[in-house]
Amino acid sequence: MDKLLHLDRTLDELDPPRWTAPAQDATHLVRTVHELRRVPLKELRPADLRTLIAQQVALPYVLPLAVRLLTEEPLLDAYFYEGDLLVAAVEAPSSAWSVLPDLGERLCSVIESLPESAVAGLPSGAAEALARFVARTRQSSS
Repeated sequence: MDKLLHLDRTLDELDPPRWTAPAQDATHLVRTVHELRRVPLKELRPADLRTLIAQQVALPYVLPLAVRLLTEEPLLDAYFYEGDLLVAAVEAPSSAWSVLPDLGERLCSVIESLPESAVAGLPSGAAEALARFVARTRQSSS
């Protein structure tokens, strides 16, 4: 959780090099991600974290923030649907989680504590993504 000590800093400061301004014809998503890199970590909202995780931006810094939220509210509706932040987190590359093994274990515990009915209510493929994450994390920790 060392990364949480830097809540007053931005991803541009913590995750060099600083990004240059997006191209004039950049998509809304690209402009959004560029803007989020200039926001102090403590000001990132759940939807911002979901976006950064889905775009695989500065994962060592944003995954700890997401896990902190998910331990309190696993099925948090960040932007699209209930549980979207959780699904984005478990779909992050295993290489990102390999440097955060304690957080991966913590997220596994959160997932395993979810009622079966809650998992069944997630969008198609989400239950499988959760199961893959737990299996992969448990395998790498043994």
